[in-house]
Amino acid sequence: MVFFPEARTFSLGVAPNLATLSNLRHNQTMDPAGDIAWIVERASALGFSLCGVARLERFREYSLFKDWLERGYGGEMRYLADPRRREPAEVLPGARSVIVCALNYNTAHPYSVEAAASGGRGEPRGWISRYAWGRDYHEVLWERLNGLAASLSARFPEPHESRAYADTGPVAERLFARYAGLGWLGKNTLLLNREQGSWFFLGVIFTTLGLSPSLGPDELPPADLCGKCRRCLDACPTGALVEPYVMDARRCISYLTIELRGRVPEELREAIGTNVYGCDICQEVCPYNREVPVTDVRDFEPREFAPDEGLLEPRLEWLANLSEEEFREKFRGSAMKRTKWRGLVRNACIALGNAGLERGSKDHSRIVESLERLGESPDIGISESARWALSRIR
Repeated sequence: MVFFPEARTFSLGVAPNLATLSNLRHNQTMDPAGDIAWIVERASALGFSLCGVARLERFREYSLFKDWLERGYGGEMRYLADPRRREPAEVLPGARSVIVCALNYNTAHPYSVEAAASGGRGEPRGWISRYAWGRDYHEVLWERLNGLAASLSARFPEPHESRAYADTGPVAERLFARYAGLGWLGKNTLLLNREQGSWFFLGVIFTTLGLSPSLGPDELPPADLCGKCRRCLDACPTGALVEPYVMDARRCISYLTIELRGRVPEELREAIGTNVYGCDICQEVCPYNREVPVTDVRDFEPREFAPDEGLLEPRLEWLANLSEEEFREKFRGSAMKRTKWRGLVRNACIALGNAGLERGSKDHSRIVESLERLGESPDIGISESARWALSRIR
């Protein structure tokens, strides 16, 4: 365990002594710190970067969520209105504690802003958010979370029920992470950790066990270290961060390229740039992500399907010309399934319109031909986006 001055945060880079943990198990009912240390050690063995425990409570931030929804900031994400998001006790009847784990997905590849500055690799290229480059993170998280949940009986033999959520249920993971001492909520609305930055997935385990929380009775969650910095707000191309700590999801590139079905508002298309799935900009400019650990989880490395067909700076023409069958085949086991075939092709068309393709270049006539064909698509999102792109490159 490593204790930070502003709060008790458990960094899995330093695992508790196993011999000590073995002795603590004999006196578990009198040693809540030993219980937490045991959970942290198990989480570390499963590859998690951070782990903490919070009481299952309705934290004060829940009162702000209803107002956020009423302002329309959730867009078409109607699942966010699930009342269990505001009443966490209803997620698992009888639950008393929440174990929160963070899994690093930061690879050694360049950021999108660095790739753009390098001038790319020849023909028009797009950008896919780095969390979606490899295997579906939900599956990777589930395997580890379920492994941790299954191991709890070794330490806590009394009957109990546990349920793991890997960014899938009606759960405000970031709030539980904050009250488990793992970080603070930054101005870009993401959880930030001083050592780990924000390149990590959050997963939770709801349990009926009455675990002692990571933060002591007199301890507050980690202090907000964003200070006067507003780089994330200033860097957002679409102005989705309408004020510090508040995002209008309807303007967020991740929402526009993943969650939104149908047509993308024309006034936002240019600002999307060449992002075809998600956006990393507000994380890339964050000072706390300057020097953060790189994951050793191979599942998060970019997929490669064939020469020049991969998810790191993908060729936009390749994505735009994917058939629905090819999409299903290549993105099986990928988080990118969420945008569906029509969404990815629509996004590729918009990106081609923003790619700065010069008339007379070797790729121009071929891409124009593809966009003309897509402009006749029966899908309005694809056809309108293709015609918009044609109007910019002709």
